[in-house]
Amino acid sequence: MRVMARAALCATVSFMALSTALAQDGPTQPAAPGGEVTLDEITVTATKTEDRVIDALAGVSTVNERDVARLQPSRISDVFLGVPGVTTSTEVNDPGQAINIRGMQDFGRVAVLVDGARQNYGKSGHGANGSFYLDPELVGGIDITRGPVSTIYGSGAIGGVVAFRTRTIDDVLDADEQIGVVQRLGAGTNGANFVNSTMIGARLGTAADVFGQFVWRNETPYKDGSGTTIRDTGTQISAGNVKFNLRPADGHTISATALFQEYSYTNSAYNDAGQAVGARFGHEVQTGTYTLGHRFQRPDVPWLDLSIKGYYATTTDDQRLINPTSAYSFLGARAGAARRFDVGTLGFDVYNTARFSTAAVDHALTIGFDALRDDVTTTDTAGGFASALTPSGRRRLAGAFVQDELRYGGWLRVIGALRFDDYKLEGGGNESSGSRLSPKITVGVTPIEGIELYGTYAEGYRAPTVTETLIAGTHPFPAFNILPNPGLKPEVAKTWEAGVNVKYDGVFTENDKFRGKANVFLNNVTNFIDMVEVGEPYRIPVAPGFPAAFCRFPGTPCVEFHDQQYQNVARARLTGVELEAAYDWGGGFISLAATHITGKNKQTNMPLNSVMPDQVSTTLGLRFLDDKLTVGTRLTFVDGSKETVSNPTKGYGLVDLFASYQYSDRIRGDVIVKNVFDRQYTQYLNSEPSPGLTAKFALTVKFAAK
Repeated sequence: MRVMARAALCATVSFMALSTALAQDGPTQPAAPGGEVTLDEITVTATKTEDRVIDALAGVSTVNERDVARLQPSRISDVFLGVPGVTTSTEVNDPGQAINIRGMQDFGRVAVLVDGARQNYGKSGHGANGSFYLDPELVGGIDITRGPVSTIYGSGAIGGVVAFRTRTIDDVLDADEQIGVVQRLGAGTNGANFVNSTMIGARLGTAADVFGQFVWRNETPYKDGSGTTIRDTGTQISAGNVKFNLRPADGHTISATALFQEYSYTNSAYNDAGQAVGARFGHEVQTGTYTLGHRFQRPDVPWLDLSIKGYYATTTDDQRLINPTSAYSFLGARAGAARRFDVGTLGFDVYNTARFSTAAVDHALTIGFDALRDDVTTTDTAGGFASALTPSGRRRLAGAFVQDELRYGGWLRVIGALRFDDYKLEGGGNESSGSRLSPKITVGVTPIEGIELYGTYAEGYRAPTVTETLIAGTHPFPAFNILPNPGLKPEVAKTWEAGVNVKYDGVFTENDKFRGKANVFLNNVTNFIDMVEVGEPYRIPVAPGFPAAFCRFPGTPCVEFHDQQYQNVARARLTGVELEAAYDWGGGFISLAATHITGKNKQTNMPLNSVMPDQVSTTLGLRFLDDKLTVGTRLTFVDGSKETVSNPTKGYGLVDLFASYQYSDRIRGDVIVKNVFDRQYTQYLNSEPSPGLTAKFALTVKFAAK
């Protein structure tokens, strides 16, 4: 009934917005030449001060609203194919996403922020141990910083940070407009079905503004490149986002946001014959991200650029058992039994940047402190596995940092930072704590105009999570034990990085642009936390429901297992090369992203399963009809993984075609055909094949009044 009501609401609002927009004859607004060079975008993630991506002394990339509109992604993972050093670990029958940067993922190794709020949700399973939920239609931009940034983002972030900005009033109204609506309707083949996004914004003079967005998406199971339907890959999503900004005085902005999402889906594991081999659950996932902040920034007060933000982020997964396996039935679980995973993160982030000069040196001195608390609550009446393998508990993280950006003579930049971190974890009668100082130093030199070389040494710190420390229980089947480890030590990452930024205008024509970033890195992680075998081996039955004593008799069908436990392995080493470049000549654009990473567990000399295969992606676009029409292609080539990893995958190449037509400043159409040659492939770290040939169309219309 709720789904029917939402669909009716979407249809009504969509019809009204479309009719109104078509009634307005607005002048044509062609795309701005050079608009595709995202390396010119402004970012703040690397240092918490504004800088262009091309000028950042770090591995930084952005994804903007134009990229999201062009790609029409069903999941956030689709937009990262063109970002070097970044991939995702997903289960195709779970819309949650886990981001992998430079081979680091899970348990907060990559800090994920949505409107500045940390997303720390995670539950134990065969997929990623740490994920978040965010529909792409809500996204207005993404800033990605690769490498340790825990000196300014706190415990974790030893792999990097991904900061999502949801849509704002600027996505609805131009500077001279007071009220408006933007309606976007999308449809697709191969399970993509239908998506609706309705955005409304109003300005109350210059003193305040209010923004709202509603999103509804319906997807059904898709077919892979061989024509096989991948079961349980359908999802229904509804989301709402409300924002309010108040400007009580010159330079002051008080902001509040409330983002709510609801996902409905079912999932299980299936064999090649399409038979369920795991318990099947229905899921109702609800997420909420709420923020309240104050910002003061005024050019005539350079010593005070203050940001204060408090937030609360929560994710709750209510599951109901549909089809229990024999292991669940043996423990008394019946269809309809419930379990719940709930993770809430309450935190704040305060920092100020003071800008001043000493002699010929310009400074941007940033001082900040932050803290958060994770509360994990798990309940389970469906066998008890969930509450044992994702234990309830609490973790507190707190820290403070100081950072100084120095500029001298237009050719030298130095960034020095120092952070203190402290944590405490408790649950199940166990407790652990720790603290550490982490330094960072970056030096950038411009030997000739347009080229800047930089080198960085940075240390990162990640406290163990509740699950890693307190997990204690028996795996459903095969029935081996997983043991707690209250003595886990925090991970420490020590990274060396060198890179070059290249920036030239007017290379071949008067108005063309070239931007390029390349870097190499070495990341040594001590006390790396991983699950390992412990204790003496023992035999367990290969058929669920049989007692362990069954294995005492010779010739019985049993297999040998060890207990499992999260432990600090000696050291993990990751090395890599990343390249990102873009060229725009007005009549078109081309971009390139490439990644090569290797990673080893230095204790076993085996490759790290989390390291992605080599990848190259390029996008070519051409503009026609006074830049109103853009057509192009995206090519993605992924190498095969190492054969010695847990789940090796074969290499593959993908071709996507896209077109966008800006009929006027009020009407735009987008078309994309993904996996044009219907390739059968499985993305690394995923358990099921990815979608085959898929076509999508979207129409965006706008009405606004001045």
